[in-house]
Amino acid sequence: MTSILQPKFHFAETQSFSVVDAGPCKVADEETDIGVDVGALSASCTRLASSIKEMKKAGAAPEKIQSAVDELHTLRNDLAAATVALESDEFENSLNRKLFDETVLRRMFVVPAFEIHGGVTGLFDLGPPGCALKANVVDIWRRHFVLEEKMLEMECTCLTPEPVLKTSGHVDRFTDLMVKDIETGDCYRADKLLEDHIDALLNGGTVVPTTAEEHRKVQRQADAYSPEELGSILVEYAITAPATGNQLTAPFAFNLMFGTKIGPSGTLTGYLRPETAQGLFVNFRRLLDYNNGRVPFAAAQIGLGFRNEIAPKNGLLRVREFTMAEIEHFVNPAEKEHPKFASVRNIVMKLFDRDAQLGTGRIAELTVGAAVSAGTIANETLAYFMARTQLFMVKIGMDLTKLRFRQHLATEMAHYAADCWDLEIFTAYGWIECVGHADRACYDLAVHSAATGVQTEAFKQLDTPVEMESVTLLPDRKTIGLTFKKDQKAVYAALDALQRDDSKLRAFEATLSTGEAVLHDGETAWKLTPDMLAFKRSKKLVQVVKFIPSVIEPSFGIGRILHALLEHSFHQRDSKDEQRVVMRLAPPVAPIKCGIYNLQTNVKFMPFVTRIEKLLTDAGITNKADTSGQSVGKRYARADELGTPFGVTVDFDTLIDHSVTLRERDTMAQVRVKISALPSLLEELCDFSDHPKPWASITSRFQRVCCVEGPIRHQVTSRCIFSRPAELI
Repeated sequence: MTSILQPKFHFAETQSFSVVDAGPCKVADEETDIGVDVGALSASCTRLASSIKEMKKAGAAPEKIQSAVDELHTLRNDLAAATVALESDEFENSLNRKLFDETVLRRMFVVPAFEIHGGVTGLFDLGPPGCALKANVVDIWRRHFVLEEKMLEMECTCLTPEPVLKTSGHVDRFTDLMVKDIETGDCYRADKLLEDHIDALLNGGTVVPTTAEEHRKVQRQADAYSPEELGSILVEYAITAPATGNQLTAPFAFNLMFGTKIGPSGTLTGYLRPETAQGLFVNFRRLLDYNNGRVPFAAAQIGLGFRNEIAPKNGLLRVREFTMAEIEHFVNPAEKEHPKFASVRNIVMKLFDRDAQLGTGRIAELTVGAAVSAGTIANETLAYFMARTQLFMVKIGMDLTKLRFRQHLATEMAHYAADCWDLEIFTAYGWIECVGHADRACYDLAVHSAATGVQTEAFKQLDTPVEMESVTLLPDRKTIGLTFKKDQKAVYAALDALQRDDSKLRAFEATLSTGEAVLHDGETAWKLTPDMLAFKRSKKLVQVVKFIPSVIEPSFGIGRILHALLEHSFHQRDSKDEQRVVMRLAPPVAPIKCGIYNLQTNVKFMPFVTRIEKLLTDAGITNKADTSGQSVGKRYARADELGTPFGVTVDFDTLIDHSVTLRERDTMAQVRVKISALPSLLEELCDFSDHPKPWASITSRFQRVCCVEGPIRHQVTSRCIFSRPAELI
């Protein structure tokens, strides 16, 4: 392979770096502080490169051509530097990771499993706030997808017999490439070693801008290389074992599934499921009957998955037990339009398609409608679920500017897949895949049908009969038997599956007519020649069309979403006197919606605290009373760390008019509210609709209360919170 460790320049050609519908992209020039328009620089490079080609064709003087080439060289260096600066400035990551990790652990959002016994890498427990946060996210996911899209929800077993996962391909191909330290035997995931090494290389400041994008291309393809290719790249980069610096073995495949034996005899092999999808596929026949035979329809499942990760790290981002939320949308392969597509057509998404990944490295901003019309996204149904996923992320409080959809490279795609896009979320660890969106075509249902003999076809009733041509495969059994011998049974099974998919059958016939065609069964490939098969055509009137549905699959990693949500919500108050952490969790997902406080330790306040607790609990609003002897300010700060969006304080005026102060976490604004009005007001403030109203508009009808918060204690009246030195209170 060509080395990428040394600078290399190509002056004869260039590519245009452009961002569709994204507007001008500028970065600050360090010396002049003038905005550098990356798009304009790119256009200048393109024009000059074209001019050089014309000069060469016209036979211009060599010195004139060389002068233009030198100018192009300078422009390209400027463009590369501006592009790198733009990417590094796009997300100024000011997260204090040490403080973030301490807060998440101390407030028990996430804690190491079996901690007192030393813990186990890749296993974590959710504490009370983490458990509630997850429950709220899952509840909104269920409302947003299952209820709104009328999906059929199932709960399938985690323990899966081997034949199911053998059929799906997991037993043979659910692997990552692993390398070992040749001295200590320590194991490492090979592609992650490469990704981390390139990160360190780029962050070390030793790579010239003109080669940085070449390194990024290698990094983006890290998990798509073959063992031989990846081994060669590891050698080229001189990558060694991180802990010892020792040499590494060649990469080899490691199956990620946890195996076990089912039953006391130990004769039936099983696995803890690596995904939830297979339970839905094997129940397709019953689901179709439950849905009265109608397609399209979607099935959904929320549950645990298990993967024996080689190198778990980064908290919830790479673990061995995790919660998934998956959707399998079954659709006629010839009709992938979506009836609700118009509702998302104008939503703008950031798309990082495969051409950009291997070319400019730039992200385009396109409306959903434009992306489908241009063929960037394969079909309406896939695009619809991508848009719905973005809406869900915004609904739970994710930062929209830190979301993008990355298309799988051709080397990442399964042979049966039509299109795949990952929703990636920007975190302190870079861009992290959190939701996969795949058009898996008919593969899953076809392989289970072939393995079990159970038909997975659906039917479409036509309004009027139509004359249709059918194609029937006629294999030459003698030729196939002599050619494939012991594999002939598998070849016939693959041909049988091909016969049930008319579009693939016709495509296979067309390819075979050129001399040979490759037949797949998901595990093995065979080359067939025209003498092995004949195709018989016939015409008949049909009223019902049979088809094996295609599957559009959005797959959500709930743990990764939780981590990203906590990061995006983490905030530090701008205070010179103290370091105050605030989890700015959106009210719908906040573990505790409202804190309840007494201004002072006064027995007269407690009946009101108890009454408010009951009112809010009866209304389904999670709440927590903090009646400790500390100042209200310190109790506010404790609640802020847990992400509690609202706080109610009982004070002396409450004894008179039964009103309380209601505080909003992010702005620290307060209003005076009657106790009886609290439940309905908080329900409105915690609304999880697509367009919730802001605090100011909802509370505009209530009396505002002045407040000052800081490292001092508070005294409250009906009109204002006056700050006094602690010793005077």
